[in-house]
Amino acid sequence: MGFLQELAYTTLLGFPVIGYLGIASYLLMVATALVMILTRRKIVKIKPKVHFRLAYSTLFVATLHGLLAISVYI
Repeated sequence: MGFLQELAYTTLLGFPVIGYLGIASYLLMVATALVMILTRRKIVKIKPKVHFRLAYSTLFVATLHGLLAISVYI
């Protein structure tokens, strides 16, 4: 767990890695929702494969973010 704790608060450009992962997971979640909204309103035709890939990416990044957050307290 020591490795995860160090990784969580390693700074890149003055901001910890856990912060970047949180921002990335939020942006991926918004992009996933936006793909579905734009497709259902027939504004843009986007394949469902793109939506699923964004969803899987969001799940992976958010899980990693949560794992790093929990490792700080264990």
